[in-house]
Amino acid sequence: MSSFEVPSQITIHHEPAPNTKRIWRAFWILSVVTLGELALGLSIYNIHKGPNPSEMMVLFFKGVICILTLAKGYYIAWVFMHMGDESKLFRRSIVVPLLLFIWFIIAFLHDGNAYREARDSNAGEFKVIKNDVPAAVLERGQKD
Repeated sequence: MSSFEVPSQITIHHEPAPNTKRIWRAFWILSVVTLGELALGLSIYNIHKGPNPSEMMVLFFKGVICILTLAKGYYIAWVFMHMGDESKLFRRSIVVPLLLFIWFIIAFLHDGNAYREARDSNAGEFKVIKNDVPAAVLERGQKD
């Protein structure tokens, strides 16, 4: 067996890419935010299991989870899609339609909830109310 000799032009030492530190920082930030979301989700589960579930606390935690999820999405786009390196006008041309899309989702959820409440209520039922209407008026209405 022959021993392997490394030519002098080739180096074995490998240095990390210059953006490695930025990627690791993004990894740790996203990990911490995700763990926070999981902790909030588990606390929602425990609130529902408890003797007196507080609906306001559950809604608050769900709102915080939604905000953290949107912040993670924005941060992912900022770092991994290189939005932070783009011009301010280009960033706004991307973010403003996304905000309108979020508004659009909220409007559809509100409209769907209104439809569900109207469907589940007695709004579609008609009640026949007997009035003391003279017979002559009823006959005249039937002839027209």
